[in-house]
Amino acid sequence: MAEYPNILSIAGSDSGGGAGVQADLKTATVLRAFGLSVLTALTAQNGAGVAGFAAAEPEFVLLQYRTVLAGFKIAAAKTGMLCNRGIMRGLAPVLRERDFPLVVDPVCVSQSGHALLEHDAMGALRDLIVPLADLLTPNLPEAEALTGMSISGPREVEAAARFLRGLGAGAVLIKGGHALFGQEEGMMTDWLCLGDGPVLALNHPRVHTSNNHGTGCTLSAAIAVFLGSGFSLEEAVRRAQAFLLRALETSFNPGLGAGPVNFLAGAGF
Repeated sequence: MAEYPNILSIAGSDSGGGAGVQADLKTATVLRAFGLSVLTALTAQNGAGVAGFAAAEPEFVLLQYRTVLAGFKIAAAKTGMLCNRGIMRGLAPVLRERDFPLVVDPVCVSQSGHALLEHDAMGALRDLIVPLADLLTPNLPEAEALTGMSISGPREVEAAARFLRGLGAGAVLIKGGHALFGQEEGMMTDWLCLGDGPVLALNHPRVHTSNNHGTGCTLSAAIAVFLGSGFSLEEAVRRAQAFLLRALETSFNPGLGAGPVNFLAGAGF
């Protein structure tokens, strides 16, 4: 039997099934990996929005993490919703000791606009978690929140990416789904900063759909899977983008509000 990499998601639960840990585990499965989880929060949500969330106790988040690592060899991990300073302060020391790549998706706000990060936790995210990232994957609003910059063009994107690398992130992928600039007709651009060289503009078709719940979670989880499968960081990003594109092209709506991407589109990817 083939050996599948163990991929760890440290994130919140989405009761609507399209984002958070649920999206991460579905992504891992269809990309031929074994998904494990450390739950940081429970959310009450569906495609129309988030009704509320309850954060786990930091001590229990840490217990989950230590128990998973005691039982499994982790090939790669990702973080999503980390909720508050207590959880970040608990996780930061143990994540610093890891021997696997870490993708940090700095989740601050849900797709529907509901805050998923307590108001006083942005500093902890920036100071404690960002420096641990082998790859940081903010969208434009998250990049602005983390840097304090206003991003209105490719030059500001590059400055923000280099600022975030200066905080300690090994590489930065700034997602361009919210961008109103630098986009060719029918295309969208993500920007990848791998080091001191030029920032790479990664262009791919823009899919016009309202079924985009959980896109950031899915992308970061896919990157973690490909990193855990042995691909280079740039190749992992490009493969994850191709997977997400296919999942968006075949997205559907099982209920109220925004539907999820079609995770099964990646089967056999």
